[in-house]
Amino acid sequence: MVSAFADTEGPETSRKLPPLTEGPFRKRLFYVALIATFGGLLFGYDTGVINGALAPMTRELGLTAFTEGVVTSSLLFGAAVGAMILGRVSDKWGRRKTIILLAVAFFVGALVCVFTPNFEIMVLGRVILGLAVGGASTVVPVYLAELAPFEIRGSLAGRNELMIVVGQLAAFVINAIIGNIWGQHEGVWRYMLAIAAIPAICLFFGMLRVPESPRWLVDQGRIEEAREVLKTVRPLDRANAEIAEVQELVEEEKEAEKSTISFKEILSNKWFVRILIVGIGLGVAQQLTGINSIMYYGQVVLVEAGFSENAALIANIAPGVIAVVGAFIALWMMDRVNRRTTLITGYTLTTISHVLIGIASFAFPVGDPLRPYVILTLVVIFVGSMQTFLNVATWVMLSELFPLAMRGAAIGISVFFLWITNAFLGLFFPSLMELVGLTGTFFLFAGVGVIALIFIYAMVPETRGRTLEEIDEDVTSGVIFDKNVRKGKVKNN
Repeated sequence: MVSAFADTEGPETSRKLPPLTEGPFRKRLFYVALIATFGGLLFGYDTGVINGALAPMTRELGLTAFTEGVVTSSLLFGAAVGAMILGRVSDKWGRRKTIILLAVAFFVGALVCVFTPNFEIMVLGRVILGLAVGGASTVVPVYLAELAPFEIRGSLAGRNELMIVVGQLAAFVINAIIGNIWGQHEGVWRYMLAIAAIPAICLFFGMLRVPESPRWLVDQGRIEEAREVLKTVRPLDRANAEIAEVQELVEEEKEAEKSTISFKEILSNKWFVRILIVGIGLGVAQQLTGINSIMYYGQVVLVEAGFSENAALIANIAPGVIAVVGAFIALWMMDRVNRRTTLITGYTLTTISHVLIGIASFAFPVGDPLRPYVILTLVVIFVGSMQTFLNVATWVMLSELFPLAMRGAAIGISVFFLWITNAFLGLFFPSLMELVGLTGTFFLFAGVGVIALIFIYAMVPETRGRTLEEIDEDVTSGVIFDKNVRKGKVKNN
């Protein structure tokens, strides 16, 4: 059995890095993380707001079932492109400048959607928002992981996922308030969409006051700048030791001509290809749980379960609340429980939830007064399991799996596939519900969950308790794929 908790002695102790002591640097580190995760907040709000805005938008813009799917999925297809492109952009421009660019895109996209006169312009605005969402999903976790000390990297990088679900919950609550108070007003959905401009402004001005990623600066040869950044978020002796460690690794990579390698070079290295497959698999499996079908079409699912439209708008807050609670639990677990243990537990629970939702939909026919409440309860359990064990863990692992030389490109590719899967699910979920019903849809999700469990057990390596530099070395050499090392039973020194 793989122990759920890592030994206190691990590869990090062999590095002899000075301990991470208390001090004012921690406040500075958490302030920087708070600012950067406004990108996650926008990610969550812009993906969640459509849940309540779609019905009044449909009536005003004259959308059909197909164009509803297009409006919903256009952001997701844009996110796939943004994840692919902006990961590479951040390798060239830097993480900080790229996030500032994303803030501008979030603001512009929100304005285009708010003032749209028709379906076509709405799709354009949603694509702009999608580019920003995809970029944020790629760049913000990398920025946080590269800035964080390895001892708290999981919980710090995981804060972005917490902010995503906070953004989604904020969207659900704001939708419910606006929809129930001003629901009869024309253009009520425009008010829902306009709220997103506020955190976009906060992200823009906040990022002007925070530093660049020290690991990216070292990779660019700007050693003293990196040292000065680390001095603000580490004790002095720790900052110097980390700079020496990162500089040594970067110099080794440059000597081997591996600094910021091309996609062709990634494909020529079997270990890089294997870790890229792991990253893609993690992203695709997360989306095929169907979690975002609940986040985008939760109102549709709950109406199908038996709630009225307004009641579904309010009931939809419950999955949002449990998602935030689960995210807090997940952050606590990230630095205490092995990643593989977390993922295997999560896919087991979500698969069981899918089966129970399918059975309940069949056992409690339409018209049964218990049907809506039983299905809502099971949906809440599913979302809670997903958020506690899978969402945070997936994004944290994507931020730490890849060697520095391919990190921006590899996370971009992985998140591209994640978003493409998300987009097609968003586009065709209404059709799937119509074709096979609630029962058949969730049984399909359960089947995918079984495949995901097999993939996690066979392919995904353990990363908790390792510095990014150690993961880098072990992936490059292939050691991390050794059976015992991969499962966290032994640690390579």
